[in-house]
Amino acid sequence: MGFGPLLPDSDSVLELPKGFSYRIISQTGKPMADGLLSPGRQDGMAAFPGPEGRVILIRNHENEYPWRPLGPFGMLNERYAEVDPKKLYDARQGNMPCIGGCTVLIYNPKTGRVEKEFMRLLGTERNCAGGPTPWGTWITCEETQVTTKDGYSQDHGYNFEVTPTLTPELEPAKPLKAMGRFRHEAIAVDPETGIVYQTEDIGDSSFYRFIPDKPDKLDSGKLQALVIKNGPADTRNNPGATGNFPIGQSFTVDWVDLEDVESPNNDLRLQAQRKGAAIFARTEGIWMGEDEMYFACTTGGPQMFGQIFRLKPGRKGKPDTLELFIESHDSDLMQNADNLVVAPWGDVIICEDSNAPHKRLVGVTPQGEIYHLAKCVYNSSELAGACFSPDGQTLFFNVQNHPGMTIAVTGPWPEKRG
Repeated sequence: MGFGPLLPDSDSVLELPKGFSYRIISQTGKPMADGLLSPGRQDGMAAFPGPEGRVILIRNHENEYPWRPLGPFGMLNERYAEVDPKKLYDARQGNMPCIGGCTVLIYNPKTGRVEKEFMRLLGTERNCAGGPTPWGTWITCEETQVTTKDGYSQDHGYNFEVTPTLTPELEPAKPLKAMGRFRHEAIAVDPETGIVYQTEDIGDSSFYRFIPDKPDKLDSGKLQALVIKNGPADTRNNPGATGNFPIGQSFTVDWVDLEDVESPNNDLRLQAQRKGAAIFARTEGIWMGEDEMYFACTTGGPQMFGQIFRLKPGRKGKPDTLELFIESHDSDLMQNADNLVVAPWGDVIICEDSNAPHKRLVGVTPQGEIYHLAKCVYNSSELAGACFSPDGQTLFFNVQNHPGMTIAVTGPWPEKRG
């Protein structure tokens, strides 16, 4: 189980097991190929294949418009003239555009360096996590519900699709409104059906799925919320919960249709729960494995140290099933799971976002055994965006703050499952 004890790092950045090494490949504030600055608050991320073995990383930035020092335009937005405001989803007014969005990093595994970095999506707000699609794009998610009533030029709280590219250019930002407007966190797509499962970062969240009219076109379709059949509706098991949700027991789930999905009153989850939808404790990271997906509830459990659920999509007429896979009762094992990824060999790798002085990458085997893969001793920032290169040889993740950075880890990984 795991890779052995974590060893001290002479540079006091990242502790790793024996045989593993890391490299910082990107940092907040560094100039990029498009004339802008690498933004801060790096969050969700995915890796796509590029030419000649390159890796195309698409990376979120959980920025808000007032946080100019963490944005791509500089302290006074002095580099704003480098972009066409019409390509931003929300340029707001004057010199205060929205600065959330996505960057692209072209990484060369042979040299361990980023060859090019640039903005790909701009003008969104609080791009938290998201997820890759089977057709080779990235869905980035806004974790906010601000509207024009709050001084914005557009309503926010949507998903956006981002296409990998080698060319430093902004992609037009088109909100995927049919997928719902809420505090989005992440998505995972079942490759067999094209159904998109969605998480929501709020203390009494619902869990959603989107059935597109066409599997690879997400601009129209049906939005639904998860209902647990013959089981507790409240899965949180924390001090604010009602009832108790058992660990390791599989429940059949159903789905209720939702209307008014653009939610002008910011109450989509409440609409869902009035129809019997289950309640979760801050659903965050989600990732599709081989035949099941895993998602994190950051504040679930009696000590609010976090839960990991396992959802198995039903196929050939069978229903979906849901299981509380693990629940941490010990902060030494896992504290506040956030972003996660299913490793090529089948383990779940979890990014922590807790009040502990140093956050970890936590591994969980398919049998539920927990181990520690890495510990960031550089600062107390949350970790985010864990993902593997297409060949499974490099693990990328982000240290979000002070300063934000992207790190690449290599080492003796196990063989791919299957």
